[in-house]
Amino acid sequence: MLYVDIPTQPELMRLVGARGAAHVSFYLATSPETDKIQTSRIELGNLLRKAEAQLEAAGVAKRTIWPIGEQVNDLIDDDEFWKFQANGLAVFVTPESLATYRLPTHLESAVQVSDRFHLKPLIRAVSVPQHAFVLALAENEVRLIEFFSDMPAQEIRVPGMPRDAASAVGTANINSRSASGRIQGGEGQKVRLRQFARKVDAALRPVLSGRHEPLILAAADPLLSIFRSVNSYSDLVEEAIDRSPARVGSDELAALARPIMDARHAARLARLRDLFGARSSEGRATQDIAQAARAATFGAVDTLLVDIDEVIPGTVDDTTGAVSFADSPDAATYGVVDEIAGRVLANGGRVYGVRSADIPGGGALAAILRYAV
Repeated sequence: MLYVDIPTQPELMRLVGARGAAHVSFYLATSPETDKIQTSRIELGNLLRKAEAQLEAAGVAKRTIWPIGEQVNDLIDDDEFWKFQANGLAVFVTPESLATYRLPTHLESAVQVSDRFHLKPLIRAVSVPQHAFVLALAENEVRLIEFFSDMPAQEIRVPGMPRDAASAVGTANINSRSASGRIQGGEGQKVRLRQFARKVDAALRPVLSGRHEPLILAAADPLLSIFRSVNSYSDLVEEAIDRSPARVGSDELAALARPIMDARHAARLARLRDLFGARSSEGRATQDIAQAARAATFGAVDTLLVDIDEVIPGTVDDTTGAVSFADSPDAATYGVVDEIAGRVLANGGRVYGVRSADIPGGGALAAILRYAV
């Protein structure tokens, strides 16, 4: 597997619900290339000093600040940890704990200090489809390839995966003309290919069980359509790399798959923009931060698009959802839109971290409501 840690939904919800006197969120750019990682370690040290200064300015006790600094410095000094990185790193620290997530996303360096974690950049990694699998399927080979955007692809070893169609069905040649019931000629070839495809699907089940990343099929007919007919993975993508993957490298297959992923994401955003427009005429959509905060507090937001780059400091009342904006960030405030996103997730809504240009009207957020408020 690639060196990426995408948080599961339960992990994300634990981060959303975390509260305490001192919660520090670090985001920084990293690199899979070990010889370039020293810059990231230095940057994390610089961000730590900024966090400690904010905590001291807020009057947080030194006995609370000291464990945070100790844990981060221990991480900075952990040579083994820094050997295996991706494009970005998120670090969430309290006096009692430290959690890290290696992300495929390219991140800007940032630190946020508050009584809760800052999660919008992490939400983008969860909500935007950057991670997928390619199943390269041909009569003479089978490969499962994992890839992220802007990272090298990697072939995954799948226990029990048949080597090829002939060995999977126990014959020297699936195109044999010898007769055995229906197993002859073109019809016989299809029967054997279907047997082969079932064994491939069975081998994939333990590896993909419980996962929801897209699986893109690279194959030529008739094997392409045959595998679709026996596939049991719910997230097999309708679009395929419609060609034989034989003698095509993993990185080239990933390059062919990325436009499929981009098109799926663009289509999803287009559907959400259309839905936002339709719901606006019904009084069930808003771009107003204060209105979205109230709606999120009472569980009225079904889908939320948030700008991952902008941080609007302030607070949101726990009971009423009333927003108090601040002139500048400090340890007593947090990102208002970030807090709205957390409340939407806590109430079973969906949140997509995107760029401002992907939000209707280009604002900080766009909320599609379950009912008018």
